[in-house]
Amino acid sequence: MSAESPASQAVSPKDRFLTVYGRKPVLEALGDPGLDVDKVILADSVRGPVVAEIRRAARASGVPVQRASAHRVKVLAGNGKQDQGVLADVVARRMRPLAAALAGPKPPARVLVLDGITTPANVGMILRTATAAGLGGIVVPRRGVAALDPLVVKASAGVAFRAPMLRCASAAEAAGLLAGAGYRLYGLGASGSGSLFEAEFPARAAFVLGGETAGVGPEVRERVSEWLSIPMPGEVESLNVSAAAAVLCFELVRRGR
Repeated sequence: MSAESPASQAVSPKDRFLTVYGRKPVLEALGDPGLDVDKVILADSVRGPVVAEIRRAARASGVPVQRASAHRVKVLAGNGKQDQGVLADVVARRMRPLAAALAGPKPPARVLVLDGITTPANVGMILRTATAAGLGGIVVPRRGVAALDPLVVKASAGVAFRAPMLRCASAAEAAGLLAGAGYRLYGLGASGSGSLFEAEFPARAAFVLGGETAGVGPEVRERVSEWLSIPMPGEVESLNVSAAAAVLCFELVRRGR
């Protein structure tokens, strides 16, 4: 029996770190004793007091500083206008690949799946709410969802660094992996025929939250077993996706109590 190769066991940096960019966010990360900063990368073009201040903060925290071309920093940051030539990779301790979580000894019983949610504020608030509610996993695909950047971190009030994020390529891939692992998929939408407050959930359940405009994508929609709605007796058609996520998360908390 041959052992699995190290390469096949490797975890992408995108599934280990949250990248913050800009002088102030990087300095804040370096000064936070609760965060584990893996490294700081400075663009070759950055000079002067800014570099000295960041180097001092990194040295005080025992964090290595690397140099790279300005273009490389822009690519790594994913934001060419606001990176200010500096970024830091912060270890997200509870972030891991979805496939690894499902293959582990204790897969999460309740999972959120984000599909097409492109507003950073919504993603950040969902991460904060779901973490507060104690959900076992929040699937944040690398494609089709707002990038995990400082805007998301800010909206989460820093909770993103310790949120139980599960990573995969797309929401469609997540739906397939979850269905294959025995999860029943529920879609949350205003037109759902069942009530969130009355539905019975199995031991493993995944709840799909669709994008702000298009909702749940067609590939994921095919995997959804049941559509649920939040009863709204008032004259409002729907809730913002982050508000709907909050109702869902704390309904699960209520049931758990």
